[in-house]
Amino acid sequence: MRTTTTSNAINPREIPPDGVNQLPHRVIRSITVQRRVPPAGVPTPGALRAWALAALGASGDQGEITIRIVDETEIAELNGRYRGKHYATNVLSFPYEAEGLAEPVLGDLVICAPVVAREAAEQGKDPRAHWAHMVVHGVLHLMGEDHEDDEDAERMESLERSILARLDFADPYLED
Repeated sequence: MRTTTTSNAINPREIPPDGVNQLPHRVIRSITVQRRVPPAGVPTPGALRAWALAALGASGDQGEITIRIVDETEIAELNGRYRGKHYATNVLSFPYEAEGLAEPVLGDLVICAPVVAREAAEQGKDPRAHWAHMVVHGVLHLMGEDHEDDEDAERMESLERSILARLDFADPYLED
């Protein structure tokens, strides 16, 4: 399958009128979207960028982010190689930690389209809301947040809830 790459600096006019434009503006060099799967069910690059920008709006962090949309084979390979877990997962975050670069780089997000779609269906969630959650979750990891212990998990979930609420999405942790 051919890779489709869209690479543009954030244009505030691309951000949908869903509350994102109410966030403080940060200088983001670029958010690149790469797609290695068919487009059906995958949000537009503009939506993915807007959700990443919303997560970044919660901090002063700035820099380049690549969001790569992949299949289960690619994400399982990455998950095995970098985390020692040999299965397909929903999102992986790869923070970039080099200093002294002319252009700041936050890192890469890799999101598995089939896993996100399956999780949304199994959990009875709106697929678009689940995609937004995965992008926000991944960007928060790039900014240093984690959920390794209960205190960190509560902090990260609180940030996710707040960001997603500003995007008019429901709390992803509510159970019916």
